Amino acid sequence: MYVCSCFGITEKQVKEHAEAGACTPRQIASVSKAGTDCGSCVRRIQGILGRGSCPRRELLEQGMPALTAEAEADAGRQVAERQVAERQVAERRVAGLREAA
Repeated sequence: MYVCSCFGITEKQVKEHAEAGACTPRQIASVSKAGTDCGSCVRRIQGILGRGSCPRRELLEQGMPALTAEAEADAGRQVAERQVAERQVAERRVAGLREAA
Protein backbone atom coordinates (compact mmCIF):
# COMPACT_ATOMS: atom_id res chain seq x y z
CA MET A 1 0.00 0.00 0.00
CA TYR A 2 1.28 3.46 -0.89
CA VAL A 3 2.10 5.81 1.96
CA CYS A 4 3.35 8.66 -0.23
CA SER A 5 1.59 8.92 -3.56
CA CYS A 6 3.70 11.93 -4.61
CA PHE A 7 6.86 9.79 -4.79
CA GLY A 8 5.39 6.26 -4.90
CA ILE A 9 6.73 5.21 -1.50
CA THR A 10 5.09 2.14 0.01
CA GLU A 11 4.50 1.16 3.62
CA LYS A 12 6.97 -1.69 3.06
CA GLN A 13 9.67 0.77 1.99
CA VAL A 14 9.06 2.97 5.05
CA LYS A 15 9.35 -0.09 7.29
CA GLU A 16 12.56 -1.18 5.56
CA HIS A 17 14.08 2.28 6.08
CA ALA A 18 12.97 2.15 9.72
CA GLU A 19 14.60 -1.26 10.15
CA ALA A 20 17.77 0.22 8.64
CA GLY A 21 17.76 2.91 11.33
CA ALA A 22 15.52 5.78 10.21
CA CYS A 23 13.26 6.64 13.14
CA THR A 24 11.69 10.01 12.33
CA PRO A 25 9.66 11.28 9.36
CA ARG A 26 12.56 13.60 8.52
CA GLN A 27 14.98 10.67 8.36
CA ILE A 28 12.52 8.76 6.16
CA ALA A 29 12.30 11.85 3.93
CA SER A 30 16.07 12.06 3.64
CA VAL A 31 16.30 8.52 2.25
CA SER A 32 13.06 8.40 0.23
CA LYS A 33 11.73 11.97 -0.19
CA ALA A 34 8.39 10.80 1.26
CA GLY A 35 6.63 13.66 3.03
CA THR A 36 8.53 16.42 1.26
CA ASP A 37 5.96 17.38 -1.38
CA CYS A 38 2.36 17.79 -0.23
CA GLY A 39 3.04 16.48 3.29
CA SER A 40 -0.19 14.52 3.61
CA CYS A 41 1.70 11.30 4.36
CA VAL A 42 3.75 12.60 7.31
CA ARG A 43 1.19 11.52 9.93
CA ARG A 44 0.95 8.07 8.36
CA ILE A 45 4.74 7.77 8.45
CA GLN A 46 4.69 8.82 12.10
CA GLY A 47 2.12 6.11 12.77
CA ILE A 48 4.26 3.47 11.05
CA LEU A 49 7.35 4.51 12.99
CA GLY A 50 5.53 4.57 16.33
CA ARG A 51 6.89 6.14 19.47
CA GLY A 52 9.52 3.59 20.46
CA SER A 53 13.21 4.08 20.97
CA CYS A 54 15.36 5.27 18.11
CA PRO A 55 18.03 2.70 17.32
CA ARG A 56 19.66 5.07 14.84
CA ARG A 57 20.13 7.76 17.48
CA GLU A 58 21.52 5.18 19.89
CA LEU A 59 24.04 4.01 17.28
CA LEU A 60 25.11 7.59 16.54
CA GLU A 61 25.64 8.23 20.25
CA GLN A 62 27.94 5.19 20.34
CA GLY A 63 29.90 6.51 17.36
CA MET A 64 28.69 3.74 15.05
CA PRO A 65 27.24 4.05 11.52
CA ALA A 66 23.54 4.88 11.69
CA LEU A 67 22.44 3.23 8.44
CA THR A 68 23.38 -0.08 6.92
CA ALA A 69 25.54 0.01 3.82
CA GLU A 70 22.58 -1.35 1.85
CA ALA A 71 20.31 1.48 3.03
CA GLU A 72 22.95 4.08 2.18
CA ALA A 73 23.41 2.61 -1.29
CA ASP A 74 19.63 2.52 -1.81
CA ALA A 75 19.34 6.15 -0.74
CA GLY A 76 22.12 7.11 -3.15
CA ARG A 77 20.37 5.33 -6.02
CA GLN A 78 17.10 7.07 -5.20
CA VAL A 79 18.77 10.48 -5.16
CA ALA A 80 20.43 9.79 -8.53
CA GLU A 81 17.14 8.61 -10.05
CA ARG A 82 15.35 11.72 -8.76
CA GLN A 83 18.05 13.97 -10.19
CA VAL A 84 17.75 12.32 -13.61
CA ALA A 85 13.96 12.64 -13.54
CA GLU A 86 14.13 16.30 -12.48
CA ARG A 87 16.66 17.03 -15.23
CA GLN A 88 14.39 15.40 -17.82
CA VAL A 89 11.42 17.48 -16.66
CA ALA A 90 13.50 20.67 -16.87
CA GLU A 91 14.71 19.78 -20.35
CA ARG A 92 11.12 19.16 -21.50
CA ARG A 93 10.05 22.53 -20.11
CA VAL A 94 12.87 24.31 -21.91
CA ALA A 95 12.04 22.51 -25.15
CA GLY A 96 8.38 23.52 -24.76
CA LEU A 97 9.33 27.15 -24.18
CA ARG A 98 11.54 27.13 -27.27
CA GLU A 99 8.71 25.71 -29.38
CA ALA A 100 6.31 28.35 -28.07
CA ALA A 101 8.70 31.20 -28.92
